[in-house]
Amino acid sequence: MELHHEFTVPVPVDDAWRALLDVERIAPCMPGATVDDYDGKTVTGSVKVKVGPITVTYRGTAVFEEQDESAHRMVLIANGKETRGQGTARATVTGTLAERDGGTAVSVRTDLTVTGRPAQFGRGVMAEVGDKLVGQFAECLARRLGEPTERTEPSEPVEPFQGAQPVQPVQPVEPVEPIDLLRTAGPPVAKRVAVAVATAVLALVFVRIRRHRHA
Repeated sequence: MELHHEFTVPVPVDDAWRALLDVERIAPCMPGATVDDYDGKTVTGSVKVKVGPITVTYRGTAVFEEQDESAHRMVLIANGKETRGQGTARATVTGTLAERDGGTAVSVRTDLTVTGRPAQFGRGVMAEVGDKLVGQFAECLARRLGEPTERTEPSEPVEPFQGAQPVQPVQPVEPVEPIDLLRTAGPPVAKRVAVAVATAVLALVFVRIRRHRHA
C-alpha cells in the first residue's frame, strides 16, 4: 500500500534536513521504535506494534539509499521480521523537504508491505493510524528542534576526593510503548475492526457447524 503524509516544522530547511538525519536525536519521537545502532547510513533496531491483547515486535534494519542534500531528498528502505512469528514488514520511504513561510514542509511517501497479524486491518485503517502517528512525530520533532543541542560544561573541573572512584553518569532507560493500533486508530476504526473480527469468527463457527452436521 502507498501512503502519503505531510507536516511542517518551524525551522529553516537546512536545519530540518540535519535534524532528520540525526537519527539518535529524533529516535524518541518515533512511536514504538527503539534504535540500537546507527553508523550514518544503516539503522538497526526494533518496532513494537500492539494488536488488541497481542504485542508484535519487528526487528530489522533501515538503510539510507539516497541522501541528496542539494535537493533535500532522502530515500530510506526498511525491512523487519517478527521476532516470534512469520510476519514481515518492508517500507520504502521517500522524504522531501521544501522551505515554506520561514519553516519547512516535509512530504513523506511510503510504499508499505506488511504480512502477519497487523495486515488484517487493511489500507484504510493503516492510513488512519499512519496519519495520527505522523502527527505525533511532527509535534515531537518540533519540540526537539527547539531544544539546545549543546550542553554547558562547568568552567572549572571538580577534583574528586582522594582515592574515590570516578562516578559514571547513569542514563535512565525508559521502556518504549508499543504502537497500539486500535487505540491509535480511534473508536470508529476500532469498531469497524471489531465488527470485521466478529464476522470472521461467526463465519468460522458456521463452517465448523456445517462440517459437524455433514460428518
